Amino acid sequence: MIRLILTTIANEATRDLYEEAFPEEERRPWNQQVQLVASGKLQLLHIHREDAFAGFIFYWNLPEFSFIEHFAIHPGTRGGGAGTQVMQLMEAQLNGIVLEVEPPVTEQAIRRIKFYERLGYQAFAESYHQPPYHPHYPPLELRLMQKGLAPAAAMFPNIKEQLYKYVYNK
Repeated sequence: MIRLILTTIANEATRDLYEEAFPEEERRPWNQQVQLVASGKLQLLHIHREDAFAGFIFYWNLPEFSFIEHFAIHPGTRGGGAGTQVMQLMEAQLNGIVLEVEPPVTEQAIRRIKFYERLGYQAFAESYHQPPYHPHYPPLELRLMQKGLAPAAAMFPNIKEQLYKYVYNK
């Protein structure tokens, strides 16, 4: 059974998986991540399967939607529908979800996009660049996907503006 546990403590297992699952250009420096969680701006859910750590979700509650910034399932827990169960639990808790995915240029990125599409997420056609987490990196080309947004909230410029303002301080 999958459980999501809200916490304000980003433990060593979370850090290890965060650094393993995301390359440096796709993740905020760990000390900043911990500070955002401690401040309550960034939410952290530990994913547990059969009472063992199985992954995490970092997400933001923004004015018109929730933004899943980082989601990772531990390699030993992948398969068997764990990711689907987690996303279904998230959808039951949140009103409208936006997330970023890599452009469909690698096999892994294509698989990830198809996973979200099977769950009913829709990609925006507009170009999107994530502001860099580190000063020495350029903006990162990504795609935005959404599910469950009201038509007025599902406008790409509005979503991008909220992400830039609240998540990336731009």
